[in-house]
Amino acid sequence: MLALLKIKGFVAFVGIAFINAFIDLGHKIIVQNTLFKSFDGSEQIVLTAIVNALILLPFVLLFSPAGYLSDRFSKPAVMRWSARIAIVITLLITLSYYQGWFEVAFAMTLFLALQSSLYSPAKYGFIRELVGVDDLAAGNAWIQSATMVAILSGIVVFSLLFETLLSGLLVAGTDPALILQYIAPLGWVLVAAAILQAALTQRLPDQHTARTEVSFDWPAYRSAKLLKQNLRLIIHSKPIIQSIVGLSVFWTISQIMLAVFPSFAEVTLQQNNTFVIQGAMALAGIGIMLGAVLVGKLSPHRINRGLIPVGAVGVALGVIALPYVSSLAWAAADFLLIGVSGALMTIPLNALVQFYAPQDKMGKVLAGNNFIQNIAMFSGLILTVIFSLLQWNETWLLYGLGVLALVGVIQTYPVYRKYHSVDGYNG
Repeated sequence: MLALLKIKGFVAFVGIAFINAFIDLGHKIIVQNTLFKSFDGSEQIVLTAIVNALILLPFVLLFSPAGYLSDRFSKPAVMRWSARIAIVITLLITLSYYQGWFEVAFAMTLFLALQSSLYSPAKYGFIRELVGVDDLAAGNAWIQSATMVAILSGIVVFSLLFETLLSGLLVAGTDPALILQYIAPLGWVLVAAAILQAALTQRLPDQHTARTEVSFDWPAYRSAKLLKQNLRLIIHSKPIIQSIVGLSVFWTISQIMLAVFPSFAEVTLQQNNTFVIQGAMALAGIGIMLGAVLVGKLSPHRINRGLIPVGAVGVALGVIALPYVSSLAWAAADFLLIGVSGALMTIPLNALVQFYAPQDKMGKVLAGNNFIQNIAMFSGLILTVIFSLLQWNETWLLYGLGVLALVGVIQTYPVYRKYHSVDGYNG
């Protein structure tokens, strides 16, 4: 894995992946913690689900344009422009904090997601351009590790500073506008990170090959014909669609779990400190980071498909155990197991999607990957909202996730069995 650091632009690329996740998560943490302090019960869960839905929607609605941009233009150029847009967005977010515009800050999660949805296919498509086919698994492990370190850093930095800045304020049921004004200096952390990200994108090598496409077919996009054409690229490739379904199962479980667990911790485990709760959930990120390192060591110059079913079983065991935890310490250990297992499952699946995607259609395939995963996660959030509106105990939703995890175990087996040895890659 360390040999990749010698590739020109790879260190900058890893840094960009880190900062992009750090910015996205930072604002989300601030908004979610504000919701946690200002609301409770079903209202808190519904608003948290809406925040997550705003993050997912652009990946669904901009599936075709995002894929087109990544295939039509240089992937580094797409990332550079996305990074510049992020500077403007973080400045507007900071302004909303200082002015106490909670509705604006809430809505800005959508604009950050718009930027990320255009950036994502270029980022993941660039991995193969930068490291080559032989090191796809190791390259994905580096990016996954950087993303997880960013998530952990974001949780620690933003949750700790959030609680510190509010230490002199009685926040239970406090107006969210007042909370934002107290924590407003955190906005400058987002702005500084966005500027650094834009600077790092200038160090990416431009390896673009000219494409024949010259313009985006807006009429076909509006009529959904483009959507059908792009999805056909994915559906007609069994290893790609089966890998994407496996990824969708894992991230849907994660999405629901992270939306429900704060309320579960507050009601069942009698914990109301956002930093402590976020810290317990952060163990999933540490687990993914450790799992990513393990995948890199077990996948030298290959995609180790044998890790996929092992990871799926570990995720299922962790999710099934979660409703039975009796303390945050046990919950943290369970999140660690889910994280490690999730990395063993998802990193090879991501590498398989990139491996089987045609080079000139890479952006469309990866945008389609985002589309399907986010449709699945959005459906999970709708289910979460329904549970909350009906005032059903969130523990039952956690039981349902255990069933979904078992489905994931069954679904990932064909990916390992049918494509165990293809083009020199052995599991």
